[in-house]
Formats: sequence, structure tokens, C-alpha cells
Amino acid sequence: MTSSTVVSAPLSSLTGVIERITFHSSESGYTVARLNTGNVKQLLTIVGSFANIQAGQTLQLQGLWREHPQYGSQFQVVQYQETKPATLTGIEKYLGSGLIKGVGPVTAKRIVKHFGLDTLEIIENQIDRLSEVPGIANKRIAMIQSTWSEQKSIKEVMIFLSGHGVSTTYAVKIYKQYGDDAITTVTTNPYQLALDIFGIGFLTADKIACNVGVAPDSLFRYRAGILHVLNKASEDGHCYLPESQIVPFTKELLTTDEYEAESRVIVDILSQMVIEEQLIREKDDDELHGHLTVLNSIQHPCPLYYQPSFFYSEQHLAKLLQQKLETNLDVDRNRVKSWIGKFTASKQIKLSPQQYVAVEMAAREKVMILTGGPGTGKTFVTRTIVKLWKAMGKSIACAAPTGRAAKRLTEMTGISAKTLHRLLEFDPSQMGFKRDGDHQLDCSAIVVDESSMVDLFMAHSLLKAIPKNALLLMVGDIDQLPSVGPGNVLKDLIGSDKIPVVRLTQVFRQAAESAIITTAHQINRGSYPQLEKISMKSTADCLWHPGGTEAEHGVQTICELIEHYIPHAGFNPATDVQVLSPMTRGVVGTRNLNKVLQQLINPPDLHQEELARGDSILRIGDRVMQLKNDYTREVFNGDLGIVINIDHTEKEVTINFDEREVVYDFADLNEITLAWATSIHKSQGSEYPVVILPLYTQHYVMLSRNLFYTGLTRAKKLALIVGSQKAIAIAVKQVKQQQRYTKLKERLEI
Repeated sequence: MTSSTVVSAPLSSLTGVIERITFHSSESGYTVARLNTGNVKQLLTIVGSFANIQAGQTLQLQGLWREHPQYGSQFQVVQYQETKPATLTGIEKYLGSGLIKGVGPVTAKRIVKHFGLDTLEIIENQIDRLSEVPGIANKRIAMIQSTWSEQKSIKEVMIFLSGHGVSTTYAVKIYKQYGDDAITTVTTNPYQLALDIFGIGFLTADKIACNVGVAPDSLFRYRAGILHVLNKASEDGHCYLPESQIVPFTKELLTTDEYEAESRVIVDILSQMVIEEQLIREKDDDELHGHLTVLNSIQHPCPLYYQPSFFYSEQHLAKLLQQKLETNLDVDRNRVKSWIGKFTASKQIKLSPQQYVAVEMAAREKVMILTGGPGTGKTFVTRTIVKLWKAMGKSIACAAPTGRAAKRLTEMTGISAKTLHRLLEFDPSQMGFKRDGDHQLDCSAIVVDESSMVDLFMAHSLLKAIPKNALLLMVGDIDQLPSVGPGNVLKDLIGSDKIPVVRLTQVFRQAAESAIITTAHQINRGSYPQLEKISMKSTADCLWHPGGTEAEHGVQTICELIEHYIPHAGFNPATDVQVLSPMTRGVVGTRNLNKVLQQLINPPDLHQEELARGDSILRIGDRVMQLKNDYTREVFNGDLGIVINIDHTEKEVTINFDEREVVYDFADLNEITLAWATSIHKSQGSEYPVVILPLYTQHYVMLSRNLFYTGLTRAKKLALIVGSQKAIAIAVKQVKQQQRYTKLKERLEI
């Protein structure tokens, strides 16, 4: 690898073994390392950009000596190449560095002790002889051989990719995805990477494309840009985009300092993608957008562009719902009312008028929505409906979008609830659900809790799997944030006026004693909440700490609360507390908070393994969150787990998700992130004993009433709001019910 650094002074040369890595950024390759040139007592500091660097590698370096004002003499590497280690120590470190799966430091020591300087030659050409080494079984030899061969191949790929601006982490993932075809794929159509590899988006693929010589007006580039714009829109919840948005967004994305993308070309390619069925085009006859089209200046209904899976899912979901709504069940209402009377009398309970309507309606409506805020009795009504269904002889299934929500539903109903993925029996080999229109669920009634979290694709999969005459009760809080995935299903169903809805509004006396619940309803009404300040004498379950006006003060306040107030209140900082932030960036964003809280709650321990990856560290005991749906491992976006093992020999991390151990290769760890602090969006469907909610004006762009409401209502026993009165006032005032581009409501109204 050769750096692009311009050097005027003559270069010096060094050869040595990498003793340890002080810092390595997987993104930029920037590295600080200690080099052993033969004098163990005087290790040298080297600084430079390395595609792949491991302790134990022997390197030939060329560069310049620099004097750092703080760290002293450093060797600035301009170019380097790896050589096979020639010393026993070098070979031992090389093998035991974690580069070769199946060989850790202990095994490496045994191998080198047995074969000496011939070790690498033996592994290369006579690997079966490793059986001569005590403790190495044939199974491990096969693993070592496989990894050794892979490393030789991957090295070629990584050298090529690093020369074209690809980080080490992504180079490994690219090789895992394409194998020996990696270089061909990258040079032919690097934009394929954005579709196939998690973490590589259009912008990264575009840089690679530029480096390998793909022209800026390439059709590959235009098509990839259009799909990127649509995919980014889906991340914001949209099911489609109108042409009036997709064209300027794509033009802005594709335009560079040297090249200006053409709107006319984008429109032409959109049409071509429609012909090739890569996109679906619809006319928006209901709404005159009033924009000037790219092709002419006359006003007309704006074309809408869907990716096919979005279009057909939305269309078919509406059709399935309409079919269920065609007829009610033939139920003896008097008998239902009689049962309700006897049941409430025997349990000495009383239903409010709203609750009575909900229970009675659930006996006959094939689809029904039960919504309402905290303390209005959704749980009580749901439990009563399940009892009624049992009395009617129904076979009942219960499900929720997340594991935690399913667990709560089990406690609520007494019926074993599953996540929707498990209920529908996801099959990783087919990348689809086993339960569908041809193999429907074996039940005659189903409860789905936390329905505000259900996105378009999950709703469609669920409706396909429900028998035609089965009853569906969707329970959720419409005032919470909408689903993380595309669509706004619960809102669209309610807004269509086609689905029977009961909205519970009465807050009951016992619930009203909770400051969390009363504060949540104050926020929902747009009233500034009456918050009690935190003190060691506080007994309320919802409290406020001013936390200063600056975000830095907020971080300090959160740490002090976790160190002092939380234990005083009887909670465990490591297991009971969840910090929920409106944003990922900034001083009180999740990224910075996670580093701070990890150091506070789970600091380094000499007796526990940890793993450095770029500028982040993963430790045993860390709370982590899954960032994407991983159907093979059956771990889904937003799932929380605890790191229980880090194996540097096998290059694997084991994480406990709800008492289920899941193993990750090091290369796949960009699918998880630290979760001492998470975003409010990611917390949907979860409840935590204690929630700490920082609200500062630097979050202005994200502050909104339903965001504040959602974050607060995640707290089960104690909510601590940290931040300025101004930020709280902004959050309460701003009603950001972002309009999502969906047509489910309109399709239901047809």
C-alpha cells in the first residue's frame, strides 16, 4: 500500500514486529502502534494509515521521523509492506494475534515450540502435521486450514479495496458476501454493495465507484441514486415518493463539484425502471401538488413512485382488510351482554361505558382497534376480552412486535405470547414467513399489542396469515411515535373510518396517583407538565432535574443521578436504568452518552475480556442493541442484549438476548451498538424500571410532543427528566406528526 502523502525529505526505513496496537480506526485506517525492531526495552511508535494491521505482523516501513510535542519521537509511515515473520517471537505473535481462527496465544506458543522457524512453511504445505502438536485435534486443524486459505485470499481483496478507500471492516464483509468475486463485483458495479452489505450506503459505494473509474453519468449510478433516495425515504417511514421530490433529491445526491446531474435523465431513468418493473408508478389523482414538472410547466397530478414490494404490500393489505370487513360474525349479543354482567359481578369489577363498548364489540368485529393513553385501562379491557373469547370457545393467539412487549402480554392475558416474527414462523432459508395465505395460523382470535409499532410489511404478513373468520384485536397508543419501519398503519386504519375503533380516554383514580401517567396526559394535552424537582426526599415517580442549560451539564447530571440517586431510590444502575435521548449525535446524544455511561457503569476490568474496534470498546457486561433485522440469528432491530463472552481465538462475541445466547463474528459487530443510552425511537415497545430522559435545546430539530410522550411512558417505576424548562416547553408545544407518504387510508376508503 502506498500513501498519497507528498514527501520532500528522503525516506527512512524500518523493519520490525508490531508489538501492540494503541489505536486503529476501521473507517480511515489511521493507526498508532508500537514496533519491536529487536530491542524489546525500546519499542518505537509508528503512525500512519493501514488497511489491516494486527499485533505480530512483521512490516517493512518507509517514512519520516517526527517529533510530537506531547508524545515525543514518532515514525510517520508513508508506505509499507508485510513480510513473513522471521523470528520465533514474530511467528508466535503473528499466529496468536487473532488473525487465524482457531489459534490463540497458547496454541500459537505450542505450534512454534514444536516446529520453530519452519512453522509457516508447515501450515502452508503440510498442515496435517499440526496433529503432532499436543492438544490440536483434527477439527481444529480443519478450522486453521480454512482460515489460513481465506486469509490469503482476503489479503488480496483487502489490498485492492484499501487502495480504493474501503475500510478494513467493510473489506471483510465484502469478502464474506462475494468471496473470490469481490474484486469483480466492486469494479463492475460497486453500487451493488449498497444493496447487499449492511453499513455500506450509497455515499460509500459512490466513493468506491469514483476510485475504480465509474463515470459520474453512469446508468448504474443514476439507478443506484434513485433507489438510495427511495430507501432513505422508507427509513423516514415513507412508502413512496412523488416525482416532485424524488427528482430534486436524486439530482442533489448525484451532483458533484465536477458534474451536475440532469433532471431530464432522472425522469427518463424513472420511466425505464417502471418499464423494467423495478419501480411502480401511480398517478396521484386525489391531490394536485401544484409543482412545475421537470419536462414542462403545466400543472398536473404528480406521479408517485413505489418500490414494488411497498406497492404490492400496501395494496394487498388494504384488500385483505376489506375482505375481513365485509361481514361481521353472527353472535348472540344478548348472550354476550349476559356473560359480561356475570363476569364483572363475579370478579367484583366495573367496566366504564367506553370499556363496556370495547368488550362487547370484540365479540363480533373481525377487526377492531383498542387505543388509549396510560392509565385508561387498555390492559384491563384486553384481559377481559381474552376471557370473553375463551368463554366463546375461541382458540387464541397473542403477539407483539418485540420480545419485551410479548412478555408483558403473556403476563397480562395468561396466554403465552410470541413476537410477531415467531408467531408467523420466520424461515431464514426462505427469507420469508412459513405462516401465510396458504398456511395460516391455527387460531380463531388474535391479540396484537403495541400495534403502533407494526409497519407496513409486518401488517401485511400478519393479515395474510390470519384465517378469514378469525377475530383480530389491535391494541396500541395512537399518540406514541409511529413505527420505525415504513408506513403509518395504526394511524391510517383509524383515519380511514372503516375499522371499528374504541378510544379509551378516562384515566382511573389509581392510575392518576402516578406522576408518570398524569405528566404523560398533560404533555398529550399540550400543557406544560407540573414536575417536582429531584431531591433525596422525593417520593414521586416522575421527577425533574434542571441539569443546567448546557448539554455538558446534562451529561454530568445523568452520571451523578446514576451514581447517587438511583441506588438511593433502590434501583440497580447496571440493570434497571435506561437513558433515552432524542438524538444520536451531540453531547447528550446516544453516541457520547454510551461512552460516558460505559466507563461509569461497566469500566475496564483486568479479569474481563474486551474488544477495541476503531474508537469504540466492547466489554463483557455491556448492554447492546441490535441495529437491523437479522433473520438468521433471529435477532431484530431494537432488541437489547448483554455481552457475556468475547473470544479472541475464535473471533466471536456471544450476546444474551432474553436468555438466548447468540454468537456474532467480529466482522458482523457493526450490527450492534452499545445501549446504555438509546434513542427514544428505538425504545418503542419496551418498558424499563427507570428512564432518564435528557431534553436540551440542542435537540430542537427532534423535540416534539409525541417524542416526549413516548419516551416518558417507557418508564415503569421512575422517570427522571433532565434538562432546561425551555427545551421541555418546546417539546410540549411542537406537534410533529410527520406526514408519511402512504396510501393505505385511501385504499381502504375505495
